[in-house]
Parts: sequence; C-alpha cells; structure tokens
Amino acid sequence: MNEEILTTFDDYGVVTGAAPRDEVHRLGLWHETFHCWFVGQEPEGLSIYLQLRSEQKRDYAGLLDITAAGHLLAHEVPEDGIREVQEELGILVTYPELVPLGIIPYTMDKEGFLDRERAHVFLHKNTLPLEAFSLQQEEVAGIVTASFADFCKLWGGETASIRIRGYRMDGNTREPIDELADISRFVPHEASYYLQIIAGISATFA
Repeated sequence: MNEEILTTFDDYGVVTGAAPRDEVHRLGLWHETFHCWFVGQEPEGLSIYLQLRSEQKRDYAGLLDITAAGHLLAHEVPEDGIREVQEELGILVTYPELVPLGIIPYTMDKEGFLDRERAHVFLHKNTLPLEAFSLQQEEVAGIVTASFADFCKLWGGETASIRIRGYRMDGNTREPIDELADISRFVPHEASYYLQIIAGISATFA
C-alpha cells in the first residue's frame, strides 16, 4: 500500500507543501481532515451519534469518537471526505446533504504523536436506525447514540457521565451497549473542539 501523502500548512493556514502521514504526525505539521457528526431528531430531543473505535486502531483504540472522520489526501478537497461515511458506517450520503460548520483547527499531543488538524467539519441529519449501519470493523467496533442535551452537559462540566446506547460488533453479532461514559472514554480532542461542535449543532437545530 502506498503511503498517504498529506498537504501541510503553517500556523496561519497557508500551504507549505506535502509530506507522508507518519512524518506529518511525527513533526506536528498542520494538515486537513474531514469530520462528519450525525445528529438525529427524536421525539424526546436531539441525539448525537458516536463511533466506538476499533481495538485494532493504532491510536485511541476503543474510545468514543466523531461519527465518521478521516484524513484528506494531498490531491483531495473536503467533498472527497464523504467516502469516510460510506467506508466506516456503510451509509451513503451526498455532499449537498451535509451542513458545513467550517474549519476547526485543533491539536492533540501525546508522546511521539503530535496531531495538528485543520478539520473540515460537517453535520448530517440522520433518519436511519442503528440497524442500517454496516460498520467497517477494522476501523469501527460499534456505534452508539447519546442525548445531545446530556452531551452538552458533559462537555460543559455539568455532569460526570452520560448514558450511551447502541451496539458493538462481535463478528457478525451485534452486542448491545447501554452504559455510562465519562470524558475518559472519549478521544481527547480539545474541549474547545467539542464546544464548537455543540455550538454548531445548537445553531443548526435552533
């Protein structure tokens, strides 16, 4: 498999060149990603969809994350990112269906890995049941939903944990999930990133 080549940027969003993905993370170079958050309108209120990352993932294995996301390669534009939704979730969406929230720059730093992303963030108003999802199990172990109101309270520091419901895959079997999750269960995107997502969802569904 050819190594992924990503466009690199300076701190001001100006293109500086291109580099292999591993080098981009090792050196902490800014690069582009595609993020798609699924939101559902339920009778009791909004729900937000979270993927459970596969235990096979090199980074942040087994943690709750953006519904679907991935890197944009050097030759790609944000519209190309919709492939991540189909690959990871088995759901077909079109670019015009998505609600853009703009570019959110943020950083995740851990030993040997400095992730500086310029994330092109989108919302998708989902109407499909969880059973309609067909997960790419080497990437995504499960899919869950949480009350958006509870999600807001979690990242606003008003509650210590929220209830998540859905399933994880065990081969071809869906194993139910109905449990509490605190912040330690989430990929450690900056809190400011989660708060911007919350603001974008709130404005969209106002």
